Amino acid sequence: MNSRIVVVRKWQLLALAVGICLVTATTLLWERGESETADAMPVGERVIHMVTGEYKTTTKDGKEIEAYRWDPGTVFVNKGENVKLKILGVNGEHHPFVIEGMNIQGVVKKGEETTVSFHASKEGIYRIICFTHPDSVNNGPMIGYIVVD
Repeated sequence: MNSRIVVVRKWQLLALAVGICLVTATTLLWERGESETADAMPVGERVIHMVTGEYKTTTKDGKEIEAYRWDPGTVFVNKGENVKLKILGVNGEHHPFVIEGMNIQGVVKKGEETTVSFHASKEGIYRIICFTHPDSVNNGPMIGYIVVD
């Protein structure tokens, strides 16, 4: 009868050890899933600063040429991120613009800061285009890129 009690206790201890392992593994997997979800869904709003810039030079024959740009020219954001784009007008009197595919329009004026906000819900490359400088004939193209990964 004593050997029977010992065998039962060994099975009980084995079952207890297996149960502890299962609880530990479940807890670790649960915490890992929560941290991955938290990384994928940022909280708050990310602020990105841009400026309008101008490049100007004179060619050998005395002709003055210039080009306007967004700086930085490419901005990278994460999918799911809330973004506040703050654009300071440094060069050029005004830059009416659109961000294609985001239904965002605005105007940047010299000496002023224009702010637009968006939620980066879909991956892709979105162009920010100035209507004053759309091509080389108009001292452009003044086109920047917002890359959502």
